[in-house]
Amino acid sequence: MEETKIYNTKELRNKLIEDTLKEVKEILEERGYNPYNQIVGYLMSGDVGYISSHKEARKKILDFERAEILEVLVKNFLSWDI
Repeated sequence: MEETKIYNTKELRNKLIEDTLKEVKEILEERGYNPYNQIVGYLMSGDVGYISSHKEARKKILDFERAEILEVLVKNFLSWDI
């Protein structure tokens, strides 16, 4: 008999956001953009024009609210041992 697994949906969603940001970063680099400037520009302004539509990067990042993305970034940054 198999055990029931319990998944934390918040953790799964955060991991999905992390993976998506990494993928968008790679796509922006591939197009010759500075991915950090582009992602920050988008997060600060809400203007999706900062994110290329190449390989559906724009669509991918729009799957998440900007506040969700910022929460993941801040949580990850603050968890570093600096």
